[in-house]
Amino acid sequence: MTERSARFALPLLQPGQAQKEVFHNEALSLVDLLLEAAVEGSPSAVPPATAEIGQCWIVAAAATGAWEGQDDSMAGWTGGGWRFLTPQPGTRVWDKVAGLWLHWNGSGWSDGGLPAAALVIAGQQVVGSRQPAIPSPSGGTTIDAEARSAVAAIIVALETHGLID
Repeated sequence: MTERSARFALPLLQPGQAQKEVFHNEALSLVDLLLEAAVEGSPSAVPPATAEIGQCWIVAAAATGAWEGQDDSMAGWTGGGWRFLTPQPGTRVWDKVAGLWLHWNGSGWSDGGLPAAALVIAGQQVVGSRQPAIPSPSGGTTIDAEARSAVAAIIVALETHGLID
């Protein structure tokens, strides 16, 4: 029987183990930090001077002090001190300061962008993958300045929103 869970290394109870409540409470403390996870701001290499129980941070590279050696992990303050969680691909946290979702992609934390195949609202796809550029209207035998202006404005809007190159 293993001593830790497969994904987040939560401590597991063992047969005949003394003081099982210590291991059970440790596991609950870690689950509490992961459940609907939220961090106090962007990644930081320096632990805060003061922290409240339940507050979490993402540990930035070259961390110092109590966070040394915990780069890229989630650091949460508990009644027993700092607890560190190694994120797994897909781990998502809410950045309270920026008001953005951050996610761990397996090698780094996102900057607030979430990967998706499409944006679907009320069952209707509104945005899909990026399409190739649309050439600006030109040429032809009939010149319609208003039509060309309208098409050009549509192209600019699509480019501005990142929907086409």
